Amino acid sequence: MPEQTNVSSKAAHTVSAYDEELQFLMRRIAEMGGVAERMVEESITALMNSDVGLSQKVISDDLLVDEAERQIGEKAVSIIARRQPMASDLRDIIASIRIAADLERIGDMAKNIAKRVIAVEGLAQPKKLLRGLEHLSELALTQLKEVLDACATRSAELAKAVRERDEEIDAIYTSLFRELLTYMMEDPRNITACTHLLFCAKNIERIGDHATNIAESVYYMTTGIQPENERPQGDETSSVAVTVDGK
Repeated sequence: MPEQTNVSSKAAHTVSAYDEELQFLMRRIAEMGGVAERMVEESITALMNSDVGLSQKVISDDLLVDEAERQIGEKAVSIIARRQPMASDLRDIIASIRIAADLERIGDMAKNIAKRVIAVEGLAQPKKLLRGLEHLSELALTQLKEVLDACATRSAELAKAVRERDEEIDAIYTSLFRELLTYMMEDPRNITACTHLLFCAKNIERIGDHATNIAESVYYMTTGIQPENERPQGDETSSVAVTVDGK
């Protein structure tokens, strides 16, 4: 009888340790998402206010996101090797790896924006275009916040809604792309500043894309199937034609 009790106790301990390992992945994803979200917010604030000090903080914070991705990857591989998970547990682990990779890229996008803040310091920047960038970033940040909520609550419905709104960010980006090109063509003195803002706009648009990737991972994690329809695409910058003075 005592031997059976010991076996049951060991089994219960193993299950408990396994659950803690899975919870570690979800907790680390949430922490990583919080850092990435803050980096995006601060990089945009730095851009709007020409705050070089804040941009340097964003650049240094990228190391935190990189370290988090490394820890999640190592823990996920360890769990797979030792526990041989199946079904929903395996989906959780695979989704964690994918989500961590997208969050790491979001951190990179924020860092890239922060670097542009330093590059455009002292250059005249059209306020209208800055407002357009701010609006684009608000949409991307909303996508990111909501997809992190979907991950935390395991909501397939919210993840699906985030995925379906990606087209809106693409449309705003295309409009901003056209405006930036127009400014550059109208006055060559705008080329340097507008080129940096163009890169910022593309980074923000890519943040929206990575948020959509996360939404697809969350949907797969919670339902066990991939989203059925193709992702909406609204980036039409490849076909943009700009005319100046009606020519």
